[in-house]
Amino acid sequence: MRSLEHFPNLVTMFFTRAKEKGDAPFLWAKRDGVWVATSWAEAARQVASLAAGLTAAGMKPGDRVMLVSENRPEWCISDLAIMAAGCITVPTYITNTERDHAHIITDSGACGVIVSTDKLAKTVLTAVLRSNQGQTVIGIDPMRAPSGIDFHDWHRLIADHPTDPADAAARATFRRDDLACIIYTSGTGGAPRGVMQHHGAILHNAKGCAALIAEDFGWEDEVFLSFLPLSHAYEHTGGQHFPIALGGQIYYAEGLDKLAANIEEVRPTIMFVVPRLFEVLRTRISKAIEKQGGMAAYLLAKALELGARENAGGLRLADRPAQLLVRTLFKPKIAKRFGGRMKAMVSGGAPLNPEVGLFFQSLGVTFLQGYGQTEAAPVISCNRPKVGIRMDSVGPPLADTEVRIAPDGEILVRGELVMHGYWRNEAETARVLRDGWLHTGDIGEIDAAGRIAITDRKKDLIINDKGENVAPQKIEGMLTLQPEIVQAMIYGDRRPYMVALIVPDPEWTQEWCAANGTACKFERLAENSEYRTAIGHAVERVNRDLSVTERIRRFVLADEPFTIENEQLTPSLKIRRHVIRTVYGERLDALYRG
Repeated sequence: MRSLEHFPNLVTMFFTRAKEKGDAPFLWAKRDGVWVATSWAEAARQVASLAAGLTAAGMKPGDRVMLVSENRPEWCISDLAIMAAGCITVPTYITNTERDHAHIITDSGACGVIVSTDKLAKTVLTAVLRSNQGQTVIGIDPMRAPSGIDFHDWHRLIADHPTDPADAAARATFRRDDLACIIYTSGTGGAPRGVMQHHGAILHNAKGCAALIAEDFGWEDEVFLSFLPLSHAYEHTGGQHFPIALGGQIYYAEGLDKLAANIEEVRPTIMFVVPRLFEVLRTRISKAIEKQGGMAAYLLAKALELGARENAGGLRLADRPAQLLVRTLFKPKIAKRFGGRMKAMVSGGAPLNPEVGLFFQSLGVTFLQGYGQTEAAPVISCNRPKVGIRMDSVGPPLADTEVRIAPDGEILVRGELVMHGYWRNEAETARVLRDGWLHTGDIGEIDAAGRIAITDRKKDLIINDKGENVAPQKIEGMLTLQPEIVQAMIYGDRRPYMVALIVPDPEWTQEWCAANGTACKFERLAENSEYRTAIGHAVERVNRDLSVTERIRRFVLADEPFTIENEQLTPSLKIRRHVIRTVYGERLDALYRG
């Protein structure tokens, strides 16, 4: 069994792998419809030269450099070069507003910015000028920069500062305790905070994940498809530094709209995903097979039936003929949709409804739900076949990770993976880091096999007017499994009962309109009593499985979906409750009157 070496820092790990892999492909991107690779050796040359270029442009060890780019080879090369120059990477989302960028530039004290495109630069440069910081800007693609900014071309910096990767590797004398990056949380509850991740924290994660792959699946030539934003800690570690640790290849997806096609082309062995993607895929796969009807629909129903029985305790002897049928006629077709060699799809970033996980497990997709936080680099635990996969758990902790449950049910974490604190925010640091333990804010329990189960987010708990706790994420997950509902938010803090804000599913809405001979204009549908009754039936189906305290008594329909653009979703697709409450608070409050 292979194991991961004990590296002193992320830069050394990269240059070590690059020397081993040489001209083997490393980073892949699609150009003019064709996948084109950057080799390990070429990536190392670019990292070394860009690091020298950053130093020549005035960047000093310890300086913060903001990185604003879509997922692409230049993202990875820039990140590694920033660290190789002794600086600290500050990744930010491409969906950030000018105000978001200005806040991060000012808060982090960034004195340099790398930005990928002219379109992104328009927002970033305005923020740079507004903040009076980060006056050195480096553009990856051709772009025009306003006066008053020290502007550099990314490719020119590399070309003008040729550096031997061996020399750059020799200068990487950073320790595991040294700061590698400041990753700003996506702000589900307010202004983003800068999480200080040190080299050792990310290396700890990479080693723990590598051990899981080696022990449970076998570590070979791994291929990753990266599509979650690299500015998020989950993809930054899982989709970049973990593949580097394994000496794997990274393909950068063309976008969510082309993800299914990219999976079939690339045939990845490991993917990191978020629950929302699986909820969407579940709906699409179910609808596509239902439309086919006949044998396809029968095999889907049989696969789900067998999967549920196996999850509940085991299959019967009488199930063997159906199991053989599903295994030979159905699962290979599903496997082909996922490329045909997928070892595991790892879900994290938000809670997963067990029904969704069981759906994919029943279809033969190895599905591992993990758990983590940006403050823990971010992976804390992950389900693994060796221990036994439970869809209502997030698996045992990674190696060398201590987890315990506090008296009030809060999950506490200790180990090298835990951040050193929030950047320039001693009060928040003191609140979550106590005696070496990270107070996650999540409520959970640990079973006899050492697997963690998350029951809710401590700060998201709704406490009604009787002092009873309600877990909103569970109810929201149940609602969005209904075909009529695509998104939902529960409301009812210090109130006598729960109410909901519901976003109807657009495909179901079109089908309902066609069946009822009604024009599909949402502003009119929102007032249509028959339409609201149909959605109410979905709410009632959910209510049947809820306690009296949890049941939804009334609901209101949202004006539009929750999106990143309207700031009602974070870039990692979590709902921003405080933003949604600001928009819909009056209407939700009105549900308690009359």
